[in-house]
Amino acid sequence: MSDALSFRSAFESHAGAFREINEDPFLEAPDLGIWAVADGMGGHEAGQLASTMVVDALDAMVPAGVNERLSQSVRERLEQLNRRLREIAAKRYAGRIVGSTVAVLVIEGGAAVCLWAGDSRIYRYRRGGFVRLTRDHSRTEEMIASGQIDAFGADDHPLANVITRAVGAEEQLVLEMRIEPVFSGDRFLLCTDGLTRTIEDAELAKLMESEDCVSATQGILKRSLARGPRDNVTVGIVDVSCDDTALADASVPRDDIKPSR
Repeated sequence: MSDALSFRSAFESHAGAFREINEDPFLEAPDLGIWAVADGMGGHEAGQLASTMVVDALDAMVPAGVNERLSQSVRERLEQLNRRLREIAAKRYAGRIVGSTVAVLVIEGGAAVCLWAGDSRIYRYRRGGFVRLTRDHSRTEEMIASGQIDAFGADDHPLANVITRAVGAEEQLVLEMRIEPVFSGDRFLLCTDGLTRTIEDAELAKLMESEDCVSATQGILKRSLARGPRDNVTVGIVDVSCDDTALADASVPRDDIKPSR
């Protein structure tokens, strides 16, 4: 079925209500089956450099060979970049972190592969259901998991901005990966935390119902900007369809709506 899949996507990014610099670049590469968002950290100049290098590294990739997995190539490319960012931090920024979160969606072999580090997210909308496919690598997410704090209101916690994984943040990059089957009609949302700090999951699910991915993306960004986001906001939607109707699976499972916070 993967050979018959086609994609349509739309991405939007904005500096937000208070910042002049946008450190949240994105990537649309439907010919490769790769989409990504990144969010720089380490100060304006360093953060913008890191996130731009993340997207540029992925954009420079070439189609995988017959015996190669594109998702593995993405992992290797980001691991190489992690080492490069560490070198730049040591030489040009006195050891200060030059890093970026990343969330990458790869569609290959009939599967959706999510690879990420940090608190940029990937969601899936399917037949009216909405689920988050990633989990934040953040101090507050760890505290929620251990029962120290409640999920609601976590964005206002003093440690809300502390990220525990990012490209360039540590000597060894640890990417998390999740693999899910992909079906015709699936819709994926990629976003940075500037969006999820202004719109909760249940509301996002409603906004994802728009028939057209362009209008859905624009509507989500407009809703976020109306609330005066203090951070950059990047949002992208990827729609999956099947070119061969004979291959479209009529028994596509339905997602449940699972709001996180």
